[in-house]
Amino acid sequence: MTPVFANSAWVEARERFVLRKGSWQKRALRVRYGLFVHPSTGPVLIDTGYTARCLTGPDRSVALRAYGRMLAPRLIDAGQPEPFLGRFGLHPRDIKTVLVTHLHADHISGLCDFQNATFLCSNVAIASLQQRGKLQNLRHGIFPELLPGDFETRMRAVEDSPIQSVSHLPAGHDVFGDGSVLTIPLPGHAPGHLAVLFPKREAPLLYATDTQWISDALRPEARPRLAPRLFAEDFDKACRSSDQVERFQDSGGAVVLCHDDSPSGFDFDQGTRP
Repeated sequence: MTPVFANSAWVEARERFVLRKGSWQKRALRVRYGLFVHPSTGPVLIDTGYTARCLTGPDRSVALRAYGRMLAPRLIDAGQPEPFLGRFGLHPRDIKTVLVTHLHADHISGLCDFQNATFLCSNVAIASLQQRGKLQNLRHGIFPELLPGDFETRMRAVEDSPIQSVSHLPAGHDVFGDGSVLTIPLPGHAPGHLAVLFPKREAPLLYATDTQWISDALRPEARPRLAPRLFAEDFDKACRSSDQVERFQDSGGAVVLCHDDSPSGFDFDQGTRP
């Protein structure tokens, strides 16, 4: 089972914010989301990336409009969920499962388009959403207006799945019950932040989501400090999660990050097929 990742948008950031001792030049970062086909569950999405609903929707709140102006993502038409799925003969109505790694806008803005899907998500993310006030959620880049109105009804907590131990990483949850896909808690970036592990591949693959923005920053000496301290849920936990991903990679595992600007062998534009 091979996941493939689409790029929904480009977002520019000063290199110094994503790489310690980087330059002040801007660097264009990807906003990936994934697709794989499970043998019994069928096609599964990992997040949805940025979509027009987040950036140009007429009913957006003032806060969401400001967010869009500040980050100014450049949407990629061919990388939007519907045309991307169409390349594989699929439509949003065919997606019965979306694995939601966390609730930041660049990961959930397309969820409302998947009206037949069950959402696999961490209980930690939902508990945080419910317990925090509106301003606290906005402070952490979470916009409940992007979630389907029946999100919690259609959600299944990954923590309800069996636990499975993993070398070099925290124990994961076997969300499909066959050991083929595990969600791995990698806290620090956001409440309930999850990675997705495909452990049965010859070289296990970890989609480490937003543990770091770029792969070069997984090394301790290259990790940025300012931006994570400003925006991370818990900076110290984020550092420990980066340590674990680095050890996994050093052991021979493959790692893909959501925003890494370097192409991966699993990107759709690199010819990978799910």
